[in-house]
Formats: sequence, structure tokens, C-alpha cells
Amino acid sequence: MSGRDPYEVLGVARTASQDDIRKAYRKLAKKYHPDLNPDDKKAEEQFKAVNQANDLLSDAEKRARFDRGEIDASGQERAPHGYGGGFHGGGAGGGFNEENLNDLFGSMFGGFGGARGRRGGPRQGADSSYALKVSFQDAVNGTTSRVSLPDGSTLDVKIPPGIEDGQVLRLRGKGNPGVQGGPDGDALITVTVQPDATYTRDGVDLRETLPVDIKTAVLGGPIMVPTPTGTVRMNVPANSDSGTVLRLRGKGVQAYGKREAGNLYVTLQVKIGKADAALETFLKDWTPQA
Repeated sequence: MSGRDPYEVLGVARTASQDDIRKAYRKLAKKYHPDLNPDDKKAEEQFKAVNQANDLLSDAEKRARFDRGEIDASGQERAPHGYGGGFHGGGAGGGFNEENLNDLFGSMFGGFGGARGRRGGPRQGADSSYALKVSFQDAVNGTTSRVSLPDGSTLDVKIPPGIEDGQVLRLRGKGNPGVQGGPDGDALITVTVQPDATYTRDGVDLRETLPVDIKTAVLGGPIMVPTPTGTVRMNVPANSDSGTVLRLRGKGVQAYGKREAGNLYVTLQVKIGKADAALETFLKDWTPQA
């Protein structure tokens, strides 16, 4: 089967940019993700179709070949002109076609058309699609996760720092075996980043809200701040009000390649707690200044 038109599967025009394709893919991959649609065969098939469509259209060379009609929607070579439908007049089904001839002569000649035919030569194996959940901190710091395959084996997947929710990792040659000596397909890993109770992400920067007692807020002093790479000491300036934002450089998404590490922005939230008698007495006689 040649598969559905990849442009229709992703719901994009044939003139769509790579950014349009990427956005459409991420939206649909999340919608039909197996984890969000357990035991839903239709959603599972749609998820596979979306991955196959993205695999073809996100590859500039494959996309160009598909647009020229050289390969079909599954990435397989199309039969050369003149083959596959030009033989008539035999059999109850209305004539011989390429499959009939392959069945008849395959064992003798290796398939109709030899190495030139669509079914006769080496072909790349099909890609395999998998889903992987990673914690927020692993997505920020990077890690190596393990994916369990249907046959019981496992596959180690390197998660780069800064990976985004819905992003797809391609592992070359880790998919289904090639046909007749062709290269193996690829493994496509759709990553789901789990939310975190402490941090939110803004590009490569992180943000968190941290409570601080009234004494430290007024007089200033050190506090301990949790970060994705461990707890660090930070100094709070005197007269820091609720909403004051302090920066910890390099404590956001970790560096990767030529990209520098992001920052962690800490928003202070002053907590009064239970005031003692001395503080209450002081406040009764205290007049705040503008």
C-alpha cells in the first residue's frame, strides 16, 4: 500500500513551510498519542500515519522526490513507467499485473523488472514509532532513557538538554530491517515532557516562586534555592518585596552544542508566618514610609 497523501494527513498545503509542517505534526502527534488514547486502535493508526507523513515531509530530499512522483507516500520507489499495468488478456481477474508476474516468476528471476522493479531491489526498512516520557528535570539537564521494544529488547535514547514536549528524535537504522539487503529503517521517538511542580520553562530560561520570611525580606540575607542541578545559596537584598525577581545565571536549561545555558529567575513571595508579641507591639507603633 502506498499510504495516504502526507499533506492531507498533516492538514497542510503542498506549499507549506517546514515550520508549518513541524507545528502541524506536533499538534496531531499530541492529539493521537497512545498515552492519551489508550486502547484506541483508530487513534493508534492515525498516530502512525502522522509520524509517517512527518518522516517524509520533514526530509527535504524525500519531500522533493514525493512531489516529483518518484516515491509514494510510504517512501517506496514507484514502479517505472511501462510496468505494472501494461499486460492484459489472461486470468479471471482481468489480466496480469506486476504482482501476478512476481508471483509467477519471482523464484526464477527475483521479481518482475529485476533490480529496477519496485518489488525486486533492495529497499529501506519501515520506520518504527515509539513514545517516551521524561521528567522536566531530565528534559532540562539531558539524560539517557531506555525504550522497551515490542520484541522485549530495549533501546537507549540520548535526551539532549532542552528537548521540548512533543519533539521527535530520530535514531538512524534502529527501525525495521531492510528488504533484500536494503538499509534498516529509523526509530522515531516522540518525547512527552512531564510538568514540574516547582519550575516553569520560558525558552532556555526557568522560573520558580520561592517563599521568604519577613526578616530576610526586610534585612536581607542568604537563602537556599532549589535548582535542577542542585540546591544553591543566594543572597536576598534588603527591603525585598513580594514579586522581587532575582537571577541565577546558568541555572536554567543546560548548555548543549553551541547554545549557552539559560538562567533561573526566582520570584520572591514574602511569608509572614505567625508573628510573636514583640513584632506585634512594634508594628502597632510603626508608621510605614512611602
